[in-house]
Amino acid sequence: DITGEELDREVRAQLRTMSRAAAERVARHLVAAGRLLDEDPELALAHAEAARADGGRLAVVREACGVAAYTAGRYEKALAEFRAARRISGSVEYLPMMADSERGLGRPERALELAASEDAAKLDRAGRIELKIVEAGARRDLGQLEAALQVLEVPELRSAKVAPWTMRLHYAYADTLEALGRREEAASWFAKAQIADVDNET
Repeated sequence: DITGEELDREVRAQLRTMSRAAAERVARHLVAAGRLLDEDPELALAHAEAARADGGRLAVVREACGVAAYTAGRYEKALAEFRAARRISGSVEYLPMMADSERGLGRPERALELAASEDAAKLDRAGRIELKIVEAGARRDLGQLEAALQVLEVPELRSAKVAPWTMRLHYAYADTLEALGRREEAASWFAKAQIADVDNET
């Protein structure tokens, strides 16, 4: 039932540099990868890699490979794909997932280096919040719980406005409070995370 037309216009525009047949194959594999990402990350990765066979020079294809590898816990591969996507596009949007992949490989220090890099300052607000969550996780990996809590104490933490990152930020903060033994405060922030969790992710 997949035609490739399910992709958004911006992605389809990138595929126009290819032959029509190749673009159609890549588009269908990208759609399949997106659909399977949550239920079968390994199969999603197989579809993304099939797309890469034709479209390996396109940032959107390498990004799809990176996301699928990241979701499947294949962090070395995810890093390679995100780096390739970054070289092609010049975008810094992959930085949070790159940093988290470094954590997944047991290298929290490298995650902290990425969080402190000049490119981190170029992220949009959503990207900066995601990177803060990863940075806090890296601090926790190193046993630095108080420092992790401080990383998460950004202005957006106490904003009354619910944004796409609110639930994840509140949850990370609550989880860190719990790790510090501050259970009553943690319960309050877990409740706030639940309220912000309109998609029932938690």
